[in-house]
Amino acid sequence: MKPLHVICAVVGGAIAGAAVGLLCAPEKGSETRRKIARVLREKGICLKKDKMEELVDEIEEQLENI
Repeated sequence: MKPLHVICAVVGGAIAGAAVGLLCAPEKGSETRRKIARVLREKGICLKKDKMEELVDEIEEQLENI
């Protein structure tokens, strides 16, 4: 297996795992999104609410296609 394929598999697995964890979380979605936004702001990334909704929708679509 090529190293690039291994790296892509690891990154893809991490993203999928994070998405499943977020979608299966016991907290309300709004609370989870608020926490995600706070962490992103601490890292210097600012997402508005509509962008966060788009991100959640995209993750949800990816999980449905698996």
